Amino acid sequence: MARWISLLRLVRPGAGPSPTEREAGIVDRHFAHLTREHEEGRILLVGPCEDFAFGVVIFEAPDEAAARSFMESDPAIAEGLMTGELHPFRVSLWRGG
Repeated sequence: MARWISLLRLVRPGAGPSPTEREAGIVDRHFAHLTREHEEGRILLVGPCEDFAFGVVIFEAPDEAAARSFMESDPAIAEGLMTGELHPFRVSLWRGG
């Protein structure tokens, strides 16, 4: 199983600190989706920059097609709140394990 990193960026820069009602709903669905995937063991790490510059999702998928499908199934991307950039990823150092 390969590891991948998805870099997520808000389409509307102000959506981080001041989301509209629609944007807040998408963020709720986005987080619920990521929580489910984490509980199922696919996701290794998720988190945003505190300045809203971007967020990351590090996850496992068997190949690039599956990784792209996984990234694009995120409600934040599917509903146009965020864009996603996909890259293969290798952990070189990890304090936790």
